Amino acid sequence: MSSSPSCRPVLWQWRPAAARISLRFRGRELARPGHDIRLIPPAYVKPFIKRQKNDAADAEAICEAAQRPNMRFVPVKSEETQGAASVFRVRELLIRQRTQAINALRGHLTEYGQVVPQSATNARRLIALVADEYPELPATARASLKVLTATLAQLDDQIETLDAEITRRAKENDVARRLMTIPGIGPLIATAIATLAPPPEMFRKGRDFAAWLGLTPRQHSTGGKQRLGATTKMGERSLRRLLIIGANNVIIKRHCHASARPGTWLARMLERKPPMLVRVALANKMARIVWALMKGGEIYRAPAMAV
Repeated sequence: MSSSPSCRPVLWQWRPAAARISLRFRGRELARPGHDIRLIPPAYVKPFIKRQKNDAADAEAICEAAQRPNMRFVPVKSEETQGAASVFRVRELLIRQRTQAINALRGHLTEYGQVVPQSATNARRLIALVADEYPELPATARASLKVLTATLAQLDDQIETLDAEITRRAKENDVARRLMTIPGIGPLIATAIATLAPPPEMFRKGRDFAAWLGLTPRQHSTGGKQRLGATTKMGERSLRRLLIIGANNVIIKRHCHASARPGTWLARMLERKPPMLVRVALANKMARIVWALMKGGEIYRAPAMAV
């Protein structure tokens, strides 16, 4: 973290308990007196460290990196932005906990001969088996498994409450409403992009935004020979995962989308490429469309079919 006018790192002392305070909180506090705060990703500072790892070497590397004309900085998020993003973090945590509870129920019931397929849609079947539909389940096991079923029901209620809050925010946010016109993007993805994504002015073009999401192939080119590998998986993990889920929804329901009709780009890709590769490629394309809509303030218009 550096101050722009003098390009010297802002150094301060803190107690061990305060050392774990978020850098964004420190950035907001240091911006109050008028400092121009710029956050530099550690990966961009690392090449400027000559030897060893200490405070002096870190400060020198930060100053050197901050003076580079093409250095990329991370904007400091406001308290309102971080507060709006908390609903997605909490929802992800609750979904992970729900998955753990479902897997635990499946594992315990397997010990008694009841095999239930994997999927959150089979959670009601698991709850019914624990309740009273499987009389051979020992009473001692049933009592403990009912704790899991109660936890699962509570998690479902909490996730539904957060989903309703996200839907409400999507209706009130102009950017989210415009993004929902894109096939495969619903209230959850649109609100997440409007909240978690940086301003579109930070990127020169849509490919840069897709690269920030980690949806572009990794390059290992040399000698004029281009070599492309798997996706970089850098940037915001939550947005990348949501866009891939949205692309998967378009592919599953391709009979309902004009962009997947025979002869379109998506239809040709599905004919000759692996399914997962097509999902990531479609998510990449959706990310570029998202950037264009956020940059231009327009709504999505499906391309005209060539006759």
